[in-house]
Amino acid sequence: MDAAARTASEPAAASGELVLPSRPRMRAEIWILLGLSLGKAAVFATVRLIERYLQDTPIGGQSTTLNSSASSIDWIDFILQLLTIAFALVPVALALYLLSQFGASWRVRLGLVGPAGAWRKDVGWTFILAASIGIPGLALYAISRALGQTVRIDTSGLPDMWWSATVLLLSAAAAGVLEEFVIVGFVLTRLRDLGRSPWTAIVIAALIRGAYHLYQGWPMALGNVVMGLVFGYVYVRRGRLAPLVLAHWTLDAVAFIGPEVVPAEWLDALGVA
Repeated sequence: MDAAARTASEPAAASGELVLPSRPRMRAEIWILLGLSLGKAAVFATVRLIERYLQDTPIGGQSTTLNSSASSIDWIDFILQLLTIAFALVPVALALYLLSQFGASWRVRLGLVGPAGAWRKDVGWTFILAASIGIPGLALYAISRALGQTVRIDTSGLPDMWWSATVLLLSAAAAGVLEEFVIVGFVLTRLRDLGRSPWTAIVIAALIRGAYHLYQGWPMALGNVVMGLVFGYVYVRRGRLAPLVLAHWTLDAVAFIGPEVVPAEWLDALGVA
């Protein structure tokens, strides 16, 4: 914990010091927020992985669909897609609310402030992170598909409508915001507030990230753990969350929209629907 930070159970902090909730409250905040969002997803993904290995069809012969259609009525489908995206971000609002206790600024805590030069560097780091994770990630997916340990992933189950591409891009943005604000911005930050070492906090956050991707198969979950280690390290070193969110959005946007523009024979070779 930062030397200038104090918990609310300790004597009142002087002006300029960060005042934190009590340690029991911070632990409860982590569990509650995870239980409402990505922690719940991790539990379901773990059970889903067990189910996949118990089925008669090998896991390599199974598939999963992201961004599924929600209704056979087009305009109802569109509305439901937007509502799903909006409500998925409610845990982010809760995380920011909790980080704003006792007059703290969540923007300052997450490094979402600064001069134009800092934001330009954020853009540079966005491309570095997206490339360093995206290219090996694609190779990992192809290899794990060849080994029969990863399901076939259909990144879009939406109908061919005028709004589909927009919804896919918004879904990618929502995923980036949800995962990075909750797992890195909140959980990793709160673990450090509790006095955990930077690497302990990074590893715990990375393991949670991997756990809620287990539904795809253990190789992809492991790949997401590596992604979490890289993202967590960059965040701890630079103290800025924006590059992580933008890089995550870039990765998911390419994954969601890519199958619509990449030649079909390339997708078949990679095992992408």
